[in-house]
Amino acid sequence: MELAAGLRDGDRDSLEEIYRRWSSLVHTVALRQLGAHHEAEDVTQLVFISAWRSRHTLTPTEHALPAWLIGITRHRIADRLGERAREAHKVASVAARDLGPAGADVVAPADDSGAVVDRLVLAQTIEDLGDPRRTILRLAFHEDLTHEQIVSRTGLPLGTVKSHLRRGLTQLRRTLEEVRHEFA
Repeated sequence: MELAAGLRDGDRDSLEEIYRRWSSLVHTVALRQLGAHHEAEDVTQLVFISAWRSRHTLTPTEHALPAWLIGITRHRIADRLGERAREAHKVASVAARDLGPAGADVVAPADDSGAVVDRLVLAQTIEDLGDPRRTILRLAFHEDLTHEQIVSRTGLPLGTVKSHLRRGLTQLRRTLEEVRHEFA
């Protein structure tokens, strides 16, 4: 109860002790739900940041602190699962719309010349990208690998893989918009 009161009152030493005592519990819950250590680590960090920021909502009772932390953990896990779903949907829609089911080699029907131009532009833009971005995009779209699989294949950190994917998609989208604008 003392630690909870200290946290609520803004004592950083209390936060440090709370982290020391309950971070492994938070990490274990996150790992079981998410199945990936790096995501569980991210969630653990976010839980304690959230705990600090929302410490005024904690009612310091004997057993409130661990339950409160687990509640925050469940919310952060739900947020991460939502991010995964949105990311997967975004990647799937970009791949289906811009690259076709088998990649840039797909030939569209003759009446869909815009799609053919889009595929050719995308194929050329991907080819012009430097490595490792080109390789990461190909692994994501042509081989349909997850972020974790790309990390295993390339040996790059997860954050680097995500950044290259995000920046690569942004560059592809920008190039497509420019080409569509020129031919509109």
